[in-house]
Amino acid sequence: MRQQEASIPARSLLSAFRDHPASVGETYPEHMGFAMRFGARLFCAGAAAFVHALIPALFESTASDTVKAMHAEIEGQGRTT
Repeated sequence: MRQQEASIPARSLLSAFRDHPASVGETYPEHMGFAMRFGARLFCAGAAAFVHALIPALFESTASDTVKAMHAEIEGQGRTT
């Protein structure tokens, strides 16, 4: 039985790291830093939401406040991602 060949993406590996960051006006390292900072903030907001689920008096608006602030930050920069 003949094994199916894996499809090769049309764009190069380099463009996979370059195109999207460039589309938001950043280099790959700049975009990586931005995305990692946002990921860390989301992680913390998620942890606050879990604690809030267990003890409702704690972190009453932390997760939603964080997400709203992040959304405003993205919209203010004219970013799409």
